[in-house]
Amino acid sequence: MKKILITATIFTIMAGGIGCKASNKTSSNEQQPVPVVYMTREITPAAIIKMYELLGREAQGNVAIKLSMGEPGGDNYLKPDLIGDFVRLVDGTFIDANTAYGGRRAGTEAHLQTARDHGFLDIAPVDILDAEGEVDLPVTGGKHISRDIVGKNYLYYDFTVILSHFKGHAMGGFGGAIKNMSIGIASANGKRLIHSGGTSTENWGNPSQEQFLETMAEVAKAIADHCGDNIIYISVMNNLSVDCDCDSNPADPQMGDIGILASLDPVALDKACVDLVYASEDHGKVHLIERMESRNGIHTLVHAEKIGIGTQQYELVIVD
Repeated sequence: MKKILITATIFTIMAGGIGCKASNKTSSNEQQPVPVVYMTREITPAAIIKMYELLGREAQGNVAIKLSMGEPGGDNYLKPDLIGDFVRLVDGTFIDANTAYGGRRAGTEAHLQTARDHGFLDIAPVDILDAEGEVDLPVTGGKHISRDIVGKNYLYYDFTVILSHFKGHAMGGFGGAIKNMSIGIASANGKRLIHSGGTSTENWGNPSQEQFLETMAEVAKAIADHCGDNIIYISVMNNLSVDCDCDSNPADPQMGDIGILASLDPVALDKACVDLVYASEDHGKVHLIERMESRNGIHTLVHAEKIGIGTQQYELVIVD
């Protein structure tokens, strides 16, 4: 296995290309262990299982698999034939929550029909978490929000797999583990609370971009705190559109696939994915980079690190 140590790497766009500057600053006198992010360039069912096994944390009990089943009309979401072997291995249940923007996943029955149409019910049960109500999870150390609102069914699960499709996002710049565990698990009311910057469950309000991004990170902390060690993070970097899987008409990907990554630290995982987009030799990356930078997407990870979800420092271990 090839090991690459990345220390708070900061990429900047400069004339003639991309520059990279490393910072060795630490937030305390005590040296903290640097989380490992595993990576394979292979995007296959077997590769997902390999990434899971490398993490060394067994999914036990009632296992929730959090991913987006894709808005009808889009085709970039993670396909059942890619993830099915892994989901069956851990005997998982797909979880999602109803959307707050209309579309074909705004109600439970339509959401389940979408899951059926996209093939997810062929390999595992699907649980729309807020179908029968919702509950609050506390947010500790938040700047904008003191609670996360999730479907009450989420409390039935012993272990969570955050299985994310890394790609762009119209509001957040990019969508990875932090977005998947915050907006993704939140109920429709919870989604409105996040998008409004913590001000409303009735509408999206008019928060600043930084307020929205920080609230998204704070809600992710509620999930991380709730799960403790009973959570893992796997991200697939394929179909790298500038648009999210929640878009019914996403832009076609303009850069090639990168691989599958996994970590026990969601901040490190998202930062590694962002860094790999910048480091790619694919000229089509400029579109995804523009989307991430125009929305100041990296601020989500800055705030997530500040409130203690994880760290932007990581050791990238390439296993092929």
